[in-house]
Amino acid sequence: MILLTGGTGFISSVMRKQLETLGIPYRLLISTEPKSEYITPGERVNIAVSSPYDERGLRAAMKDVEIVFHTSGVEQIAAKDKKLENEFKEIELLAKVSRETGINRFYYLSHIGADRASAFGIMKAKGIAEHTVINSGLNYTILRTGLVYGEGDAFTQNIVRLIRKYPLMIFVPGDGKMLTQPIWVDDLVTSMIWSLDLPETLNRVIEIGGPEHLTFTDIVETISNAIQKNPKTVGLTPSNLAILTQLMQGLSKDFPMNKLWLDYLAENRVTSLDSMPRHFGINPARFAQQLDYLKKEKKR
Repeated sequence: MILLTGGTGFISSVMRKQLETLGIPYRLLISTEPKSEYITPGERVNIAVSSPYDERGLRAAMKDVEIVFHTSGVEQIAAKDKKLENEFKEIELLAKVSRETGINRFYYLSHIGADRASAFGIMKAKGIAEHTVINSGLNYTILRTGLVYGEGDAFTQNIVRLIRKYPLMIFVPGDGKMLTQPIWVDDLVTSMIWSLDLPETLNRVIEIGGPEHLTFTDIVETISNAIQKNPKTVGLTPSNLAILTQLMQGLSKDFPMNKLWLDYLAENRVTSLDSMPRHFGINPARFAQQLDYLKKEKKR
């Protein structure tokens, strides 16, 4: 059986669908936080309810489990502004309990650019978490991904909200030329499931991304085209944009961007363009091909 952490997140929702299609048993690990839009009332799902800091609850959740997919993390942190320290605490306890309960393999989703010495909070948090997993004594696979996008994500849909809130002009960090490598959530999930049968992915840190290196300006323009908007992109120095973002967050609780995302966009976050076909035999989707879900995003 597979245990999915981040059980109410958009990545795990896609993972659930693929596992169900393949007939692979799984259990969702859900915290005691509010209910998720991805689990409908009356839906029959194997669920374990536990705080990520409750050792007894985690042990109960891992009964009969062989593999852990730890899919919660930066996507949720960036969406909810959780403290990055929580990432350290969660991964330490989860890895400890996984080892002590005999988990065969532990998957951890990280980000391209993860580094314990990084000056950026997101990348430092992911780097420390990676180090914890690698030194846990577990068999592991760490996937460092580009920006993961798809229906329910925190990134593209927040950009849509930003464009609809400010349709004439969008500020971008610096000159907007920092490179990203978006990866469609379905391709990411497929690679994780396929890697179960790929021994060469065991005890490795693997960087993966989509088939394109796109600037942040490219991403904004592609999303704008998808929702038939045409805002002008204007560059601000990262420090000034951070100040403006904090100011806007203070004025509006639902302001759709935060400093953690600005940290992510502060440097190029790319890997080789053939990473998916080379490691997993998957030809990943191009960014503009998988954005129909954005048209559903309601004005806020």
